[in-house]
Amino acid sequence: MITGTMKKQPQQEVMGYDNPGSHLLDEFRRLNCLIEAQVLRLRSANFYSNPKDFRSFFIDDSEVDGLLSAGVFEPETSPPNERVSKAAEELLKKARHLKFEIEKRIRETYRSGNLLPLIELTDRLRLKDLEQEALIVCLAPQIDARYEKLYAYLQNDITKKSPSLDLIFNLLSSSTEERLQLRGYLSDASPLLQYRLLEEIDYPAPASAAQRFLKADSRVVQYVLGNSDPDRRLLPHLRFLLPLKWEDVIITEPLKLRLQNLLPPEGEEPQPSRRLFYFYGRPGVGKKTIARALCGEGRLELATIDLATTERQPEAFAEKMNLIFRETILHPCAVYFDSFQEIETEVAGFKALVNILAGYIEKSGIQTFIGSTNPLPDILADRLPVHEIEIPAPDTEAQLLLWKKLLPGKLPDKEKRLLQQLTAQFNLTGAQISRAVSQVTQAAAARDAGTEQFSPDDLMAACRNQSQPALHKLALKLKPLYTWKDIVLPEETLTQLRDICQRVRHRRKVYEEWGFRSKLSQGKGITALFAGPSGTGKTMAAEIIANELALDLYRIDLSGVVSKYIGETEKNLDRIFTAAEHANIILFFDEADALFGKRSEVRDSHDRYANIEISYLLQKMEQYEGIAILATNLRQNLDESFIRRLAFTVHFPFPDEASRLRIWKGIWPDELPISEEIDFNMLAKQFKLSGGNIKNIALAAAFLAADRDATVTMNLIIQAVQREYQKMGKNIREGEYKVANLE
Repeated sequence: MITGTMKKQPQQEVMGYDNPGSHLLDEFRRLNCLIEAQVLRLRSANFYSNPKDFRSFFIDDSEVDGLLSAGVFEPETSPPNERVSKAAEELLKKARHLKFEIEKRIRETYRSGNLLPLIELTDRLRLKDLEQEALIVCLAPQIDARYEKLYAYLQNDITKKSPSLDLIFNLLSSSTEERLQLRGYLSDASPLLQYRLLEEIDYPAPASAAQRFLKADSRVVQYVLGNSDPDRRLLPHLRFLLPLKWEDVIITEPLKLRLQNLLPPEGEEPQPSRRLFYFYGRPGVGKKTIARALCGEGRLELATIDLATTERQPEAFAEKMNLIFRETILHPCAVYFDSFQEIETEVAGFKALVNILAGYIEKSGIQTFIGSTNPLPDILADRLPVHEIEIPAPDTEAQLLLWKKLLPGKLPDKEKRLLQQLTAQFNLTGAQISRAVSQVTQAAAARDAGTEQFSPDDLMAACRNQSQPALHKLALKLKPLYTWKDIVLPEETLTQLRDICQRVRHRRKVYEEWGFRSKLSQGKGITALFAGPSGTGKTMAAEIIANELALDLYRIDLSGVVSKYIGETEKNLDRIFTAAEHANIILFFDEADALFGKRSEVRDSHDRYANIEISYLLQKMEQYEGIAILATNLRQNLDESFIRRLAFTVHFPFPDEASRLRIWKGIWPDELPISEEIDFNMLAKQFKLSGGNIKNIALAAAFLAADRDATVTMNLIIQAVQREYQKMGKNIREGEYKVANLE
């Protein structure tokens, strides 16, 4: 009998885990109890008394006892059979007590604001206790190699160092019901195997399903140890982006409200109908930025995947999707699949790839975004509930806001008006504006390390650089050199050319601010026909317009466009117009009558297909919203339907005497040594030549003078004229010039 007052023992303070490793150490202590209990049961049943003949090696009892005694428990060695059951029960009781203590420490850890990776993973996948314990069993040999030998001992085979399903069942289940539960938790459809937390080891084919061997995936091992680096197999494709606030995004208010209304209420998980967004629009219009803003509502990071870089074979694609969606669980985030249009090109396997992607989206339940340049394909719409939203390119006002947002303090105040010019002249997306600012900032820093300011010319050049299309195989980029002072044309023709420039500068105001876009379904592009004899300045005029507007000029290479194969010409033209549509360039079709000729009466299949090409061109020209200049020597050969669709038709007349005189006087560079006795009036009067011919003559005379190391004289010019005439199939007749003595 105990007398006196019992002193109440002070309650021991529960400490949380200060790192993932200390938590795993406790979990492994508990696992040690389960392993030791199983060792005792197997020894009692004489499991090791007669090793099978086909096993060349086995593990000695004393070695296992040493491994166990090196841990946190001291097992009894060679217990009498009558004590085995009791000893094993004590170990299992100790394991249950450790589990209770671990749970208390976990709660305290979370109360202090710290997180434990293994518990986070359990919660995200809603794993049951037995599933978590099975994961720990498979993790142990990946973290501590001593468990390999223990598992080999328990399975009586030194080559089997990873746990089989049967071993997991024996360690974790105490009844048939628990064993059956575990069997379901470790099926192929279970979260543990579905998301590749565990993977099967490719041992020789097992005799039964219970002899399948499992191990924890290396990425999962790193994760539970506290390493948040993504799977290295995803590094070429995966990038994490922080969420954004709506004030950081420049979009129209109606679009913003529409997107926000599609999100689930705060604190609620997204329903299937609100889980998938399909954004389409031009590259760089802000699809990814808007997705980041939507993630900001739920404070989620955004994992972006570039589908252009992923494998296209269904098996490899499925493997990559598995790793990607597992990463979104390990690193809780939304996911954005970029460049969806790239897998649409895989026509044969597109359906299979979409089905794979849709399957993972469906079962993962995470917020998913898909970005594309094309509208939603039916095959994806038929598989999943999806919100299709077109993200328009920023209008003039939005572009102006983007420039101001990205250029604070970097543009001189007196040059702020340049922003209006940029938005009127260049139809850039937010991404292009951002890259242009980055380019000019770096250029300014390299030029003057003490300032971030840059010149308007730098900004214009950067905008042109961002506008360059992928036309290198079908067009030649020309470098505009000429200005208005270099060309000699009638005043009426010059006025028309200046009108083209004015229309380009003010098209934003007229179409958007003044509302004409809503009045025109087609024909919003600026197209002009330059018609006139060869050498009258059509190409020069195109260069002057490009120079005046600070736009790049691309001359279409007809040899790369026109094809004898049916349908190829249309495909090439589609590539040209698609690449140029939003590129802020000038397309220059020289010898345009070769492409835009008249339709003819159909006499055979060749006529029919030729007419189809012309009809296709008519449609593309009407739909095209960019700038295109067509040049021809034979206006009468053009189909009248083209003429009707052109905004400008500019006639380039053969130069008269006064015009030829201006050309002769203005063709010579200031640096050229030239005789003052040259009679330009006579040259203009006697030789009826175009500007192109006069340019050739001036260049030839300069080379003749260089060969003689002399100045350009009248005799040399006449000699050059004679050679130009020969090229043209003409001869200078006696009396056409006054200089008699040719060198």
